Amino acid sequence: MNLKYSLGAIISIPLLPILYFQGKKIKARVPRLPEARNRQGSCLISSNRTLRMLTLGESTIAGVGVTTHEEGFTGTLAKELSTALKINIDWNVYAKSGYTAKEVNEYLISSIIENQVDLFVIGIGGNDAFELNTPKKWNSDVRALIKNIQAKFETVPILFINMPPIKEFPAFTSLIKFTIGNLVDILGEELEKVVKDFENVYYYSRVVRSNYFIERYKLNISPTDFFSDGVHPSEITYQLWAKDVCNYILESKEIIKIKNET
Repeated sequence: MNLKYSLGAIISIPLLPILYFQGKKIKARVPRLPEARNRQGSCLISSNRTLRMLTLGESTIAGVGVTTHEEGFTGTLAKELSTALKINIDWNVYAKSGYTAKEVNEYLISSIIENQVDLFVIGIGGNDAFELNTPKKWNSDVRALIKNIQAKFETVPILFINMPPIKEFPAFTSLIKFTIGNLVDILGEELEKVVKDFENVYYYSRVVRSNYFIERYKLNISPTDFFSDGVHPSEITYQLWAKDVCNYILESKEIIKIKNET
């Protein structure tokens, strides 16, 4: 039993009708942006080694908010890793806007065409929070996802990236930021526990904050510039986020060691 979740649920129950109507208004107001194009790509340099990276997940991995994946998270992460590790990288995106962890497991893993993969990068959590999935269900669904991947690809490293920063979404009301944002935090804590039970599975738990990127890269922009539609990342956010995840991979001895052996 997750005490933090239970207390939050008790507080939130009387607010559900308000959350429902606020959610409907937000859904009607926020434009429906398409997923990014060009789901496959390569970063080629003068190297005789090639790393095969697959990204899986929900709308952020699907690239909602940018035109092509080269401009988004996956393409940028591949370029950053290719440059830093001095290897070629072939990448492919398996993602669908609106998918939960369970749907990623049920519908996307079976569609993977690659026989050999060197790195999985997974971005999920937002839709599980929007659907008010419990920590127990989330825990079970993430475990099933990991086991399904490992059954097909054995010791290939799996990296879960940061949970979505729902508390910063400009399009959301304060009430939704509080309730859904807190649930995302709880699911993130649960994910941190889950990955500890598996070999070669990692979670980058640092909370994404616009002020962090503004200060680190000395950007002359406002926090709202980090969102394309008030909910999904903008191009600059995808690229800064991917660079940050790249740094995490490079700083992690386990993942670096695995990369250098590919």
